[in-house]
Amino acid sequence: MNPSTLIGLFTGLSILGSVFYWSADDPAMFLNLPGFGIVMGGTLAATFIAFPLNEVTRVFGLFWTVLKNEKMYVQNDIEELVSVSKTWMSGDLRKAEAHLEIIGNPFLKSGLQMVIEMTPHDDIMEFMSWRITRLQAKEQAEAQLFRVMSAFAPAFGMIGTLVGLINMMFILGSGDMVAIGHQLAVALMTTFYGVLLANLIFKPVAVKLERRTEERVMLMNMIMQGISLMSRKKSPIMMRETLNSFVASYSDEIWDGKNKPVISRNDGNKVRS
Repeated sequence: MNPSTLIGLFTGLSILGSVFYWSADDPAMFLNLPGFGIVMGGTLAATFIAFPLNEVTRVFGLFWTVLKNEKMYVQNDIEELVSVSKTWMSGDLRKAEAHLEIIGNPFLKSGLQMVIEMTPHDDIMEFMSWRITRLQAKEQAEAQLFRVMSAFAPAFGMIGTLVGLINMMFILGSGDMVAIGHQLAVALMTTFYGVLLANLIFKPVAVKLERRTEERVMLMNMIMQGISLMSRKKSPIMMRETLNSFVASYSDEIWDGKNKPVISRNDGNKVRS
């Protein structure tokens, strides 16, 4: 499971539970099934209208994607790419093709296959760029679905508020405070549910999916760069160093925070600041 997602959900629900418990005599009053039904049912209905059925039905799978802890095995892909490159450049095509069978990354595998088959460099780059663009468009559409749901939820919360207020106005003259209070609770709780679902569930899931897409596209660009180097018959050592630079992590690109910069004085001597 993804620890950051679990921490976020646990923290958010714990804070809400604490607020409900300490701020109300009866925490159960924050449970309002009609209000929740208006928000959730309306959001789902509007989502089905806005998106094709096959995209909406992937919602639950996308929730699982956010919850699970995916590993991309970047360093393993680099080593496989360098290994196949060494074998191919040595002229052992049979061994290089045999190595392809154990590669688990389909994007890397297809790129290596085209290089081994002597596909022109420009054709390889065009094909791999198209694969990246297709994945990016598909996953951005998935994140957009949750962003749209985060806009629908507060809107249906306001609709529920209007329904509750209209009903309350009809019974206001009867003086039945129980019924008036019930309708007012529906009016307020639907807005609460709409804002809560939008900002605790739908928007965070959209951001998480967008961040996941960025990481996956970065990995695919790294692989494409490695395939490009291999196609141009660059040395495996240069390939490894170039690809490692994609995943290198620096706290500051221009200063390591340890060695002080050298400053030249007018007399020609150099001192450290």
